[in-house]
Amino acid sequence: APTLLVRDTCLCLHAQRAARALARRFDLALDPIGITSGQFSLLMSLNRPEPPRMGDVAALLAMDRTTLTANLKPLERRGLVRTSTDPADRRARLLRLTAAGRKILVQAVPIWRHVHGEVEAGLRDPGHLRADLARLAGI
Repeated sequence: APTLLVRDTCLCLHAQRAARALARRFDLALDPIGITSGQFSLLMSLNRPEPPRMGDVAALLAMDRTTLTANLKPLERRGLVRTSTDPADRRARLLRLTAAGRKILVQAVPIWRHVHGEVEAGLRDPGHLRADLARLAGI
């Protein structure tokens, strides 16, 4: 009985399954340009006028700094992201999207818009879902 209860009602399980399914869908769509859905989110988080600090990006993406560092490495190797020391605080690292990174985003955004539109079209109330997810994330 507890197994069935968890299978049928556990919000954590259902959220994890939905997150994996969404990630797979976006991963497949973004594969032709050579990035994953997670890399897309990371690159988008760096797409700002001023380079953010690593800690700010980690907080935005809800990941610890070690995980963020591991996720940055392949993007740095491809020349899509560059890290540098923050001149205002030598202990902090700044993350900068390169011209090649911006070029990838130019290719990725139309793909994201298309898939995102398909996903939203299949939902009863996307705005309500976003609000509930933000509440759960403590935002």
